[in-house]
Amino acid sequence: MKSIFVAQSADIVGKVYCDSVKEKLYTEFGMVDDRVYGKKEIIADKESFSDTEYIFSTWSMPFFTEEEIKVYFPKLKAVLYAAGSVQGFARPFLANNVQVFSGWAANAIPVAETAVSHILLANKGYHMSAFYCSKGAEYRKKAEAYVQKNRGNYGCKVGILGVGMVGTEVCKLLKRHKLNVLAFDPFCSEEKAKELGITLTSLETIFSECEVISNHLANNAQTKNMINYDLLKLMHDNATFINTGRGAQVVEADLARVLKEKPYSCAVLDVTDPEPPKEDCPFFEMDNVILTPHLAGSQRDEWWRMAEYMFEEAMAVEKGEPTRYSVTVKMLETMA
Repeated sequence: MKSIFVAQSADIVGKVYCDSVKEKLYTEFGMVDDRVYGKKEIIADKESFSDTEYIFSTWSMPFFTEEEIKVYFPKLKAVLYAAGSVQGFARPFLANNVQVFSGWAANAIPVAETAVSHILLANKGYHMSAFYCSKGAEYRKKAEAYVQKNRGNYGCKVGILGVGMVGTEVCKLLKRHKLNVLAFDPFCSEEKAKELGITLTSLETIFSECEVISNHLANNAQTKNMINYDLLKLMHDNATFINTGRGAQVVEADLARVLKEKPYSCAVLDVTDPEPPKEDCPFFEMDNVILTPHLAGSQRDEWWRMAEYMFEEAMAVEKGEPTRYSVTVKMLETMA
């Protein structure tokens, strides 16, 4: 058995790995069928998996200890994970010299597209003016007045928090729109910043100078609650804060406070902490907060792109060619 699907949910594997990718796995990687193996099945039948060289997976990849990997997958070369974060399972595989690949680059594309869409609309005053217009004809003049407070996109200052995979893609997409993009990321080099056409600066500068701020910080202990009242209170009176990353970076009570103090400011939140929000979350009662159900990431047909990326990575490994989306232990320190 050269390659297998491993996940706790067979249903999600069937949705992520489209038929065209499965056919290539059958042809190129000796996959016999599309059966998905969970951890219990693998542990119960050790010998059947001793010749496995490639594991293809996605969301619900189970955790294996270093010792379990040695016992059940002695010939394993690589884990190809057609999803984003590998934090929950990668380290033991890497410790056993098994390569781990993530589809985070493919998943970054729709997140970046969503964020950029909101950024461009926010600079036009779209979110709040749409809210006012939907309340009735008598609110039309209020919507028009709000729009006049916004500068539009040409030359407007936009702040990007985090220039990892998603943040980088956001900056690339924004480049053609003639915006003034400021970014915060202590791990981003000046060389990369120049290539992206962005200016690296402090969080304080971004929150005090930018009309729109979009969060793409890595989700780790260092960034938890990083976005607090001291930063948020610096926002312009009609600024828009966009979060398509993770909710844990934001002190949500502080965000709610600032949005009440600055009623013409706006938050577009695709993620919260916890997720979904609790019933008593103050955002539910606020006119200047737009909540969406974590829709920015890959959905339906967009999932297929992640599977395609992982097939291409596996082909590169098999041919001894350079890969693009491998994960190292060092990278795990800053990755989402």
